[in-house]
Amino acid sequence: MALTNFAALTNEQLTAWSRDFWKVARNNSFINQFAGKGQNALVQRVTDLTKTKKGTRAVITLLADMTGDGVTGDNTLENNEERLRSDDIVIELDQLRFANRSKGKLADQKSVVNFRANSRDKLAYAMADRCDQLAFLTLSGVSYAMKTNGALRPTSPQAGLELSDLEFASDVSAPTANRHKRWDATNGLVAGDTTAVVAADTLSYQAIVELKAYAKESFLRGIRGKGGQEVYHMFVTPTQMSKLKLDSDFLANVRNAGVRGQSNSLFAGTTSVMVDGVYIHEYRHVFNTRGATTGTSSNAGAAGYKWGADANIDGARALFCGAQSLGMADIGNPEIVEEYFDYKNQHGISIGKILGFRKPKFISDIHGGATEDFGVIALDTAL
Repeated sequence: MALTNFAALTNEQLTAWSRDFWKVARNNSFINQFAGKGQNALVQRVTDLTKTKKGTRAVITLLADMTGDGVTGDNTLENNEERLRSDDIVIELDQLRFANRSKGKLADQKSVVNFRANSRDKLAYAMADRCDQLAFLTLSGVSYAMKTNGALRPTSPQAGLELSDLEFASDVSAPTANRHKRWDATNGLVAGDTTAVVAADTLSYQAIVELKAYAKESFLRGIRGKGGQEVYHMFVTPTQMSKLKLDSDFLANVRNAGVRGQSNSLFAGTTSVMVDGVYIHEYRHVFNTRGATTGTSSNAGAAGYKWGADANIDGARALFCGAQSLGMADIGNPEIVEEYFDYKNQHGISIGKILGFRKPKFISDIHGGATEDFGVIALDTAL
């Protein structure tokens, strides 16, 4: 009887499987749907490396618009040229790895083929899910020490077992002053402040309309679609989406602007709808405080606690995104390694991927030369 030895994979077979694995991981990843290499992508994927003394890093260059008014008539243009201003956004790279290892042939009660196939699916999901978490925490300006539901991640005495150990974790930055807003049920769009959130400040259609107007006036560049029209993408939690669907103005807009019948996104149960040139996407990893701790006034604003003056209000940070909201370093295919242990009684599979995330910033002329997040506005609301 011929036995199949999966430890004897050829290089060609391993390479093909590695690429197929990353395809599965990418397909499972929510944020990857919005990634592209051009400047018209919400998530700009960088695959080229710039050599540095430290090693390798990915770089995005942002070019600012010209601010001068030119030269009129026959006046001299020479020596009156305007210098183009650019900002380099450096994305530090690190490796993220996962592995599975069988207990042994007898305990498995399964063939090696089944273990390999099941491990492949679980590793693909884990990689895609953590990439999504890292992306949304980066966009939200929330430390990797926290989960996307506001709870603190468990700490480990061993180095390298926490997402906050990643090389690019220290580059996560809070939303900048003019890119951080809060929806106030009474006063509308106001400056962001998690301690000022009250239960009535839930997401509404009015908030979307005002936020889009603010984005345009702040020169937040949209993503060009068909016919050159600019559109934006807004990411909300399932609860924020439910509040929208209970808002009469939102209901009327989606019902009347969309297609008729059951294919209307409002009735079809889809996780994305479009209103007023803004795609609204519902996703579970949008940052919120469902898993955070209820506190008191002494805990207001502290990491791991709910929002509000007494740290007892559940809130969420919706993300209003235009072009180049996030930089993602996606370097090469993942490395798949298969090993046998204990005299080939135990089978192990690991996956490693070199990647990095960073939220681009630029010097905003609209906001008096302040450094601002380039393509995303954070909107805090109650749940």
